[in-house]
Amino acid sequence: MLKKLAVFAILGSICAVSGYLIGSQVPQISQWWWSGWAGGAAGLGLAVLTLGLEAAVKHIPLKTIVGGTLGLFIGLGMAKVASYPFEQFLELPTLQIPLYIMFSAVFGYIGLVLGGKKISEMQAPAFLEPEKPFRKPVYLLDTSVIIDGRIADIADTGFLDGVLVVPKFILDELQNIADSSEELRRSRGRRGLDILRRLQQQHRLQVETVDEPLPPGGVDSKLVALALKKGAKILTNDFNLHKVAEIQGIEVLNLNQLANALKLSVLPGETLWVQIQREGKSQGQGVGYLDDGTMVVIENARRFIGKEVEVSVTSVLQTTAGRMIFSELKNGGVLRKV
Repeated sequence: MLKKLAVFAILGSICAVSGYLIGSQVPQISQWWWSGWAGGAAGLGLAVLTLGLEAAVKHIPLKTIVGGTLGLFIGLGMAKVASYPFEQFLELPTLQIPLYIMFSAVFGYIGLVLGGKKISEMQAPAFLEPEKPFRKPVYLLDTSVIIDGRIADIADTGFLDGVLVVPKFILDELQNIADSSEELRRSRGRRGLDILRRLQQQHRLQVETVDEPLPPGGVDSKLVALALKKGAKILTNDFNLHKVAEIQGIEVLNLNQLANALKLSVLPGETLWVQIQREGKSQGQGVGYLDDGTMVVIENARRFIGKEVEVSVTSVLQTTAGRMIFSELKNGGVLRKV
């Protein structure tokens, strides 16, 4: 507001003084005392009109303004051509100016309207159009995905491309966790700061920090507001944040979902070698794990705890916590030979 007032004061002063000088020197009215003041008022009115025109024009696309201007000049040229026969062949000098004004208004308006609308249909030759660079995606990191640490491993593989943005309030939260009096919480916070340092050393990734004015609220609500403002995606492990962000139309990348998608896919009937580590919930069951952490439940395998056996997959259960494989001993429990 103050900027607009300053611009109006400067522009209005220049136009008013110029109008006063012009009005006081026009021969037809300069003998009157009010001539200069009339010119100053006209100049001030011109300044107001200019600012009003600026407010109206700044919302119009540049292509439309250029097209309308070109169309206006072409229309005025056609008006001159159309009025030429009347100037040459009709001995009516009193009608020449009204006819030219009429033709200028008609052809100028047509050129202004058509130029503003049709300019969008014009395309430059392909060799003149500059190459449009690909816009890198922007990812907002939340506290959980930073402390988790797997984001750095994914970045090492080169599968993640784009700009990683760490908001200032996320850094503050990490610092508070790192300064906690609880040893476990303190170690988690320091791990998160180490992960950020590791990400910044990645040459393939651009890691930035931002400090944007956001509405008051919790860390998750600020992260969602910032994603909406920046048009960014959110990288997280937080299930609740994932759901809230998706409801508001924000694209979310959940590393837990990625980990589940990359787990070994098996079908009923396939065979696996599994080391039985503990007993299951039901009587006689044994439980083992694949290299990716997938739980394998084996029927009648309790007696083989601590040993590696060959099993046959009977079914696969997908849950929100991950994938579970149910199986049975193959050939009564064949032990792997060392």
